[in-house]
Amino acid sequence: MFAAMLFLISTAALAEFVIYYWRAALSGVAAQPISARVLDSVNAENGRLTGEHFPVLAELHDLTPELYYPQSGLGIVRAYYAFVHAGDHLFGKHFPQFAAWSNSERLVCARYAAVQIDRRLQANLALSASLRSC
Repeated sequence: MFAAMLFLISTAALAEFVIYYWRAALSGVAAQPISARVLDSVNAENGRLTGEHFPVLAELHDLTPELYYPQSGLGIVRAYYAFVHAGDHLFGKHFPQFAAWSNSERLVCARYAAVQIDRRLQANLALSASLRSC
């Protein structure tokens, strides 16, 4: 009995650590600068992204070819965005703090997608420049 309880507590602690680590990595990437060409491609007003830009950025991410960066998918981020968006529809009208939190989380997802698109474009441009120089 004690061993099972210890196993459950340690599994829960490990899961919490994994979630916090993933969230910190997501925020770290999202904090990087975004080029003007990516902002222009989603018609961001005054160069400012919002959480509502994520679906457009996700579609744009699917259209950009992946020639150099093998680990720039949006699978988990899409699921997280959908989870937060659904929570906002359910609880956002009744709890203003939850609505503010969900807006900030959707913005982080949008910024992450924009940075990934920018990385892909930069890698593809560098690869095409190196092919031209051969």
